[in-house]
Amino acid sequence: MRSADEDLTARARIRNAALELFGAEGVNRVSLRAVASRAGVSHALVLHHFATKEGLRKACDEYVISLVRGGPEADLGDTAGLAAMLEAGTAVRRYLGRAFLDGTPQAAALFDEIVEATGRWLDQGVGEGWVRPSEDPRARAALYVTWLLAPLAFGEHLSRALGVSDVHDMGATLRLSRAGIEIFTRGVFADERVLTAWDAVEKERETR
Repeated sequence: MRSADEDLTARARIRNAALELFGAEGVNRVSLRAVASRAGVSHALVLHHFATKEGLRKACDEYVISLVRGGPEADLGDTAGLAAMLEAGTAVRRYLGRAFLDGTPQAAALFDEIVEATGRWLDQGVGEGWVRPSEDPRARAALYVTWLLAPLAFGEHLSRALGVSDVHDMGATLRLSRAGIEIFTRGVFADERVLTAWDAVEKERETR
């Protein structure tokens, strides 16, 4: 008979193996037998702990999102969740990127939660004078979060564009982060001609 400690250790090994495989290949392409093989356990033990692949996927979702939130008792009152995602291990980041693309309910709720927290953080910055006001604060917060999450979903393409083997490597992460901070701090365009042209297109569309 297995002890409680052994059972918990086996459950964690199965979950971690699933994180790696699901994140790399997608849930639909991975069998429970493949997860069992990666974890070094029997197929029956996977079924014992999680019953189905959907049960295993939900367990992975709950674990990853708990990590991002800083644990079950944490509160995303600022950008802590974003920082946790950037600092998480490669397997967790790849899994989370896949979950955002697949649109799981848990990932969708987390995204919305982080947008809300980021909006409050930016509003605070406007009040304190270190963030410029925006004509559409909600859209800006959502876009800011999406930019920070882009490496999770587009890691393969970013790696190719940057000429690195893995965009999750700390050197590549710092390079991307530095470029983003530069954009958000200094801007890209030297004047407002592009913004003016964009507003003109929107105004023309509204008058049709």
